[in-house]
Amino acid sequence: MPHADLVFTRGPVLTMDSARTRASSLAVTGERIAAVGHDEVRELIGPRTEVVDLTGKLLLPGFQDAHIHAVGGGSELAQCDLTGVLDAGTCLERIRAYAEAHPEREWITGGGWSLETFAGGLPTRRLLDSVVPDRPVLLANRDHHGAWVNTRALELAGITAATPDPADGRIEREPDGTPSGMLQEGATGLVSRHVPPSTVEDRLAGLLRAQRLLHSLGVTGWQDALLGSFNGMPDPSDAYRTAAKDGSLTARVTGALWWDRERGAEQIPELVAKREELSHGRFRAGSVKIMQDGIAENFTAGMTAPYLDGCGCATANSGLSFVDPDALRGYVAALDALDFQVHFHALGDRAVREALDAVEAAVAANGRRGNRHHLAHLQVVHPDDLPRFAALGAVANIQPLWAAHEPQMDELTIPFLGPERAALQYPFGGLLRAGATLAAGSDWPVSSPDPLAGLHVAVNRREPGTADERVFLPEQRIDLPSALAAYTAGTAHVNGHDDAGSLRPGNLADLVVLDRDILAAPPEEIADARVERTYVGGVLVHGA
Repeated sequence: MPHADLVFTRGPVLTMDSARTRASSLAVTGERIAAVGHDEVRELIGPRTEVVDLTGKLLLPGFQDAHIHAVGGGSELAQCDLTGVLDAGTCLERIRAYAEAHPEREWITGGGWSLETFAGGLPTRRLLDSVVPDRPVLLANRDHHGAWVNTRALELAGITAATPDPADGRIEREPDGTPSGMLQEGATGLVSRHVPPSTVEDRLAGLLRAQRLLHSLGVTGWQDALLGSFNGMPDPSDAYRTAAKDGSLTARVTGALWWDRERGAEQIPELVAKREELSHGRFRAGSVKIMQDGIAENFTAGMTAPYLDGCGCATANSGLSFVDPDALRGYVAALDALDFQVHFHALGDRAVREALDAVEAAVAANGRRGNRHHLAHLQVVHPDDLPRFAALGAVANIQPLWAAHEPQMDELTIPFLGPERAALQYPFGGLLRAGATLAAGSDWPVSSPDPLAGLHVAVNRREPGTADERVFLPEQRIDLPSALAAYTAGTAHVNGHDDAGSLRPGNLADLVVLDRDILAAPPEEIADARVERTYVGGVLVHGA
């Protein structure tokens, strides 16, 4: 064999290949892996070969993210970023400082604030008015299913006590009916449509900013979970198209085209045209995103039984189904027949069941076409539906960071689900035991895009660095090799990258080097590891 361009020696090398799980050396020629093995691989070292000594480090396949909003996350880094701020006073001071530093901004926008920062998860317009009274403010919460606005924003949007709630959302109100400053789900759009639109240049800068961050975390590819306009989030499609064509997109990205839930099957030809128009180079737009429900914290996730109130009594509210379940089955069958993958947002147990029913209808209508439909979030899954994932070939797209005790879970979720239903949350272990294929994602900017933090929670069911020793539903923990498979081979599978996600000769050299062997360390130290190098197609995209 000719000399390799790049050789890693003195392993460990974690291959994620069941035929050979461990090696000590790996060689790369061009963009692909030339050899995996031990000392014999060193024979491929020539005078121009770059040699990386792995002593004390771990080489493994590059991480992929199965559900992320990269352009939105990258754009928010340049706006009023409230990520990680859990004190209301500090949150307001950060908003004030941002507004004072940007007097040229017509609107103050950004987000990342956490629901638990404010009583009941409901900040008010008056709080925002105290720091920015003269300009409209729109700040998405960290899950982007709601937004906090000030009085000026409500005035510009013409929202008053007489404004009805939209069908897909809710305006939180003061006792006399006046909007309080918190907008849930589709109600966000009543204000966001008045925000000056971002430019193509803004969106491209956001993508490239996100790509640098994700590469620094070992992420070599992802599925962008929303190509379209929704709740004031601009369509990132043009940023991906530009970056794919000019070569600045170094990651491998699958885009999920947004299904407009106010329309029906008449939009399918448009999706076919967009798939053709946008797919280029390292970007493909072969997935369709259908948001079937909302989130549990604002009682819009679709449940099989009603939510409880603050006294523990059943309410009349079981959440939303944004798409009629009967119609959903027909839409998914039609998309499947056109070889689209369907990427469901399904958080409550009713929404999960509706999505699985739709996949079942597609299989019945079309046979198994291998389109790798997947259900994201899966907060509450009825035990009867766990084996259906494997039976239907539906991938379980998990966001591990959410499966831990923290204030949003303990104060805003568990009391309103009740103990029996709360015990069904994020059933990673149950899905794995039932034979489901797991793929992992972050939903950034909803939560951190760091795969090592996600791995830590998947294995420990505790947040990294927390003093809280409680383990969240310990029977749903999964072992580290299974969690790593979800972030590598599983996500490569759902993203359609069959020649990535494992280290075997002929596969793409999408690689990450960690500063330690996390399989040899205690599980509680997983999140302490750091990424030293990231390669896409054998090219160094992060590191020395």
